[in-house]
Amino acid sequence: MATTRVTVFDEVRLPKGDAGWVLCFQWGRYDYGEGEFQRGYRFIWRRPDGSLQPARGQARIPTIEDIETLIGMARAAGWGDHDGDAEGHGATA
Repeated sequence: MATTRVTVFDEVRLPKGDAGWVLCFQWGRYDYGEGEFQRGYRFIWRRPDGSLQPARGQARIPTIEDIETLIGMARAAGWGDHDGDAEGHGATA
């Protein structure tokens, strides 16, 4: 089974708490191998050292307000209304 690789095109960040953790909302491309890909959004945490904290297909989000804030930030930045299904999936060629 091939590992999915994600190329992040855009990201907004929301610091959460005093420990240095940051909740991120990202827009990117998911490459599944053998030329197959899709575009889409994800929520993911950054550790205090800035590295990503991947979690098998899910990220715990503390509040709906956090989701709304991050989506609002993405829209204000001009990339929060993409449609991953309309913008590309299929072969990379």
